[in-house]
Amino acid sequence: MNDRPRKHSLTLRGHRTSVSLEDDFWQGFRALAAAQKRPINDLAAEIDATRDPETGLATAIRLHVYRAVRDGRGGI
Repeated sequence: MNDRPRKHSLTLRGHRTSVSLEDDFWQGFRALAAAQKRPINDLAAEIDATRDPETGLATAIRLHVYRAVRDGRGGI
């Protein structure tokens, strides 16, 4: 596993963007989307729409994955 963040491409509401996430968070994010039977871009768009404007998208994704693991949600 690589501990350094790597860029990953996403499409949010028709617009391409990228987020830098560590491999563990990216795998957790993909697993969470799969467990919810949702495309990863849909989950990313939901997180983006509900995040605090002061919080970057990558941080919001990390927090979403962390909270899902902490709370035992999402099958990850």
